[in-house]
Amino acid sequence: MKLKKLGLVINPWAGVGGPAGLKGSDGADTVQRALEAGVEPQAQKRAATALAGLADFRERLQILCFAGDMGETVARDAGLSVTVVGDAESNPSTPADSERAAQVIRDSGADLIVFVGGDGTARNMVNALGDDFPVLGIPAGVKMHSACFAISPRAGAEVLRRLMAGELVDLREREVRDIDEKSFREGRVSTRHYGELLVPEEGHFLQAVKNAGREVEELAVADIAADVVEDMDPDTLYVVGPGSTTLAILSEAGCEGTLLGVDLLLDGALVAVDVGAAEIEKAIDGHRGPVRIILTAIGGQGHLLGRGNQQFSPAVLRAVGRDNLIVVATKTKVTELGGRPLLVDSGDAELDEQWSGFIRVVTGYRDAILYPLSNGDFE
Repeated sequence: MKLKKLGLVINPWAGVGGPAGLKGSDGADTVQRALEAGVEPQAQKRAATALAGLADFRERLQILCFAGDMGETVARDAGLSVTVVGDAESNPSTPADSERAAQVIRDSGADLIVFVGGDGTARNMVNALGDDFPVLGIPAGVKMHSACFAISPRAGAEVLRRLMAGELVDLREREVRDIDEKSFREGRVSTRHYGELLVPEEGHFLQAVKNAGREVEELAVADIAADVVEDMDPDTLYVVGPGSTTLAILSEAGCEGTLLGVDLLLDGALVAVDVGAAEIEKAIDGHRGPVRIILTAIGGQGHLLGRGNQQFSPAVLRAVGRDNLIVVATKTKVTELGGRPLLVDSGDAELDEQWSGFIRVVTGYRDAILYPLSNGDFE
């Protein structure tokens, strides 16, 4: 296919709950809590990053979208030709607005729809379009278990560039999954299959479905936990990310942490649990000693940063530094990546590029490997 008319649907509130540690952004109450915590919405910024990659095609590309924050503002700022085909019925916009936008844009003659959001927005696309109209997701949510997203906004732009250039790009059905946010906030991961979307598939630019429900390698995880805890230094603040492997590290240290949140550990004791980006920044500023971050990757996808742990904002990451990152993963999890790199998609393209390269991964007791960490760049 060769693009001439590109549909654009932005969920303006996608991902707003991540930096605040709210484990999602579903519901007006969650959005309000995130805004009160000082979180700045990122969906517009991530949409702008994707559209910036289409600058060379401005004369040949028309954007079909809804007015304002649902697409028009970002597309016009990118210097693209814009046709507004409708408006949101609510302010702020709702999932129903996203679904109606997709249908109107399709019926207005779009060749493909780019949607900016998370798994909830992907579900909206399934409801509105089914599995026979091409779409591409630009990741801007918290969870993003689905396989219809590019691995980053820049990777999404590259897929669109190839389509604009008339290159042969396969269209394949990709799975859409979503998690129950209420259960997620209570520490239970429960995902459900909602359908498929027809997605342009181009090599390593699309993410895989997140692994869920796989048996935990208890022995390997215990070895990793023992290694990390033995190497912990006094007066060092450890910022521990989500995941079963990192939770095992807290358990090894004698602490009851949170499975899906970010916890702060100092001298063998938890000083804060389930914190957001603002709280992490404050803790770092107030700590006189070293600070280190402990992270594990999402199984199947390989995302180390930018999926389910947006509490690690670019400001937090810059304050701590790449050299103070402790990455942990079992060899099985690494092997399942099939040689694909670990991924960083922090929302700050400059930081993502700076952090790319080989990184040490603790895979067992006194056992570690060097493994590539990538921003998904295609250059």
